[in-house]
Amino acid sequence: MLSKKTKYAIKALVALGKNAGQPPVQISRIAEEEHIPKKFLEQILLDLRNSGFLYSKKGAGGGYSLNKPASDIYLVDVMRITDGPIAMVPCASLKFYHKCDECHDEVTCGIRNVFIDVRDATLKILSETSIADIISREGGLKIGI
Repeated sequence: MLSKKTKYAIKALVALGKNAGQPPVQISRIAEEEHIPKKFLEQILLDLRNSGFLYSKKGAGGGYSLNKPASDIYLVDVMRITDGPIAMVPCASLKFYHKCDECHDEVTCGIRNVFIDVRDATLKILSETSIADIISREGGLKIGI
């Protein structure tokens, strides 16, 4: 299941992607328009800024903006920043692997084998889907494409 933290991060990135080329957006505006608790959003945006996705400006006219094109921000990266592993079981994770305590033999474990397939399918979609893709899909959904 997608955590609220990840969902809010994606929503904030989409909002900022729609604002590309405009002055930075204040946290309070994003929080209000996207229905995200402001304090929670502050931490999420800080994590995204520290990961290089966002630029922040303090003071008058300050706020956040994308630090790279929305087409270069992929869901797989956002999810790993906000939630960590993509795999549903630790023994199937590429970046956060660790052996399951109850497993006797990973090579013959049917559970691990199935969840590696799930991981691979999920990674394919998340690695090919950018914030720009979500913005584009939203536009298509509004006009019934």
